[in-house]
Amino acid sequence: MSLKAISSKDAAALDKDLMEVGGWSLDQLMELAGLSVAQAVWKVHPPSAGKNILVVCGPGNNGGDGLVAARHLAHFGYSPSVYYPKQGKNELYQRLKIQLQNLSIPFITDFSPALQQTDFLVDSIFGFSFGGPLREPFGDIVSQIESASVPVLSVDAPSSWDIQSGPPKEGPGAKFMPASLISLTAPKPCVQFYQGRHFIGGRFLTRGLADKYGLDLPGYQGVEQVLEVGVDAEGKL
Repeated sequence: MSLKAISSKDAAALDKDLMEVGGWSLDQLMELAGLSVAQAVWKVHPPSAGKNILVVCGPGNNGGDGLVAARHLAHFGYSPSVYYPKQGKNELYQRLKIQLQNLSIPFITDFSPALQQTDFLVDSIFGFSFGGPLREPFGDIVSQIESASVPVLSVDAPSSWDIQSGPPKEGPGAKFMPASLISLTAPKPCVQFYQGRHFIGGRFLTRGLADKYGLDLPGYQGVEQVLEVGVDAEGKL
């Protein structure tokens, strides 16, 4: 199964429609997105494969999805830790941090040793709104991730990738190919450059919004929040 892709401009408009027309709050969208991420981790890296999960979060909503995912991963029986070098300032991110602290989920400050010791990494640094180039410390972070042997799940897009044209031609991220990718709501055009296991998550599309943006409604099964799909997405640019 393949799904149609949505441009970053339309993805932003769709999020706005979900909140202004659909009645959703940002908290709700982030909660379901983060739950989807945690379920995708379960599918590609069950606890029996290693419980230490390092969640690397950026300063925006993609990072917020990672914070939510870390909470769910703890409830799923993993031992997550969070690296959050540039933290979001608004009240929502502060509440998500408190929720993790109340579960005794550590926020690490030294990335390199944590990367060497983890069993799995969640890349929730940048999503569909990213526009390069990478600024520090994220260039160094992505360089370390792409040269490490740890399996990675990227959230919405591999961090450092251009949403339209895929990986950068050179520099940090040029050779970054995570083992797994979860697209939220709909794939982004860069998925055509991706090779690995691809999931769709974020189960909040209605038929009306799907039709408005020319998207497919994923065939989620039962209580599942994620669906594994192909990577040959048809672009909607």
